[in-house]
Amino acid sequence: MDLSPKQIVNELNKHIIGQDEAKKAVAIALRNRYRRAQLSPEFREEITPKNIIMKGPTGVGKTEIARRLAKLVKAPFVKVEATKYTEVGYVGKDVEGMVRDLVECAVRLVKDEKTAEVSVKAKDAAEAKMVKILAELKKNDRGETPRDLFESNLLASLQKGVFDGLVIEADVRDEPQSMELVPGGAAINLGSIFGEMLPARKKKRKLTVKEAMQMFIAEEADKLIDDDAVKDEALRRAENDGIIFIDEIDKIAGKESGNIDVSREGVQRDILPIVEGSTVMTKYGAVKTDYMLFIAAGAFHVSRVEDLIPELQGRFPVSVELQSLTKEDFVNILTNTEHSLTQQYAVLLAVDNIDLKFTPDAIEAIAEISEEINLTSEDIGARRLHTVMEYLLEDISFNAGGGDYPLIPVEIDRKYVEEHLAKITKDRDLKKYVL
Repeated sequence: MDLSPKQIVNELNKHIIGQDEAKKAVAIALRNRYRRAQLSPEFREEITPKNIIMKGPTGVGKTEIARRLAKLVKAPFVKVEATKYTEVGYVGKDVEGMVRDLVECAVRLVKDEKTAEVSVKAKDAAEAKMVKILAELKKNDRGETPRDLFESNLLASLQKGVFDGLVIEADVRDEPQSMELVPGGAAINLGSIFGEMLPARKKKRKLTVKEAMQMFIAEEADKLIDDDAVKDEALRRAENDGIIFIDEIDKIAGKESGNIDVSREGVQRDILPIVEGSTVMTKYGAVKTDYMLFIAAGAFHVSRVEDLIPELQGRFPVSVELQSLTKEDFVNILTNTEHSLTQQYAVLLAVDNIDLKFTPDAIEAIAEISEEINLTSEDIGARRLHTVMEYLLEDISFNAGGGDYPLIPVEIDRKYVEEHLAKITKDRDLKKYVL
């Protein structure tokens, strides 16, 4: 997608409040990818992404910025935690797993796109298959009707959803179960390993027409998709567009320079070649990590960015600091983001005929309380709003539903907020609500 850095920031603003410095950094990194793609092959080989390290408290938007960025340009994206990786000999995951996960993500993305392209043909083939099953099932109802007309009528009824709940017996693909050979390790699917050597296995299952149609469409789409083309495109996207988000990078840094735990330094040294650029073998083929964008993040309460080993610091030339959220930020999060928390609660309770509305002074009160609790106890950023909102609407959520009631208007104002949050503003006892 050809977006300017300003357009990228504008898109991110719909979901993330504040943190302009971080948004600007990722927008430039993304635009540089587009710029690189327009260059001659000789120049393109020389230009590598400028990896980013984000420093800031939890809940201020570090992960969300990276996730939304990837979604914006349909780029393969994985989030990993640095603490899950350990050097060889310790219990943990192999660092190359993050690259393999990224390739799997790329394959899913490309396959979904290819499936969408052949969806019309796949649906037609699946409907033809289902009409044959229905014609056999209802052959006694045919009477003197010509076969073509009878099947045409069945197809029309099928498309209208008349048979959705009808239970039929159909042959569906038997997917072998994946086996985990090592606890915590990668799951091995023997069916995918021997898939090309062995014919596809089928098994009879009783299921509704609607469920069977979904399976038939998926099977027909698979027949129409070129697996080799999917694999090649997925590898290309993973190498050139992939984004790997390494969270909790501060947990593998030393508390102070020169005083670093051996195993944590080992993790850093294991991650280093992946970030520097290496070739990783996956089941789809070899993947180079040279042009992947790495975004690392951490709170860095105890350690500092400078406590990472110098070689790793050098691979993250762009460093941005994210700020703690203010009252104004909380107000904006509750009112100016797409699918805001207030909207989420309103649509959830609308299911039980509750017409939930928040007055502006109620929003302000919620923001004030959230900011105050973050300042006086653990700063968990925007996640504090989930805690406060859940506590605030506990009575309404508990009492709603369970009967056929008319629409009940409920307005939340400042007075309601202060009364229902009096306990937590008094003693800050939020432990049972904080995950």
